[in-house]
Amino acid sequence: MKDKFILDVTCGTKGIWYNKSHSAAVYCDRRIEEKGFIPQRQNAEVKPDVICDFRELPFPDKSFKLVVFDPPHMKQGKAGHGDMLKRYGCLDNKTWAADIKKGFDECWRVLEDYGVLIFKWCEISIKNKDVLEVLGREPLFGHVTSRTKNTLWATFMKFP
Repeated sequence: MKDKFILDVTCGTKGIWYNKSHSAAVYCDRRIEEKGFIPQRQNAEVKPDVICDFRELPFPDKSFKLVVFDPPHMKQGKAGHGDMLKRYGCLDNKTWAADIKKGFDECWRVLEDYGVLIFKWCEISIKNKDVLEVLGREPLFGHVTSRTKNTLWATFMKFP
């Protein structure tokens, strides 16, 4: 894996990627879903390179220059979001904060010194400010767009 220096720990359908099979990237998710698992999106599939949980990444410390963390944004039981739950998954109502913190810490662990971590969040169930507090680190910069339900993009750099 020496030629792989980008890690997406929650790739899902790779919806944020322009190149869904970038040669420098390792795509992770905790599941596999075949094409058609969402009836309205017949070509959508979940095909990670590595099956793992973002809270326990199977990579050595400081393995990647760029890490992408786009975890599920909804808590369990969010009514009216069936296809979204299928596509993105959900967080446990009671442990969401600990799970996100553990996942972020794992991303930080596998990130090289001076590496960049991109964090994406959407205010469906949990406010941007609340999830940023949970992360425990201040982003360098980012952007919130209200067009997509207050989606947050935050950029972090690992200074030794």
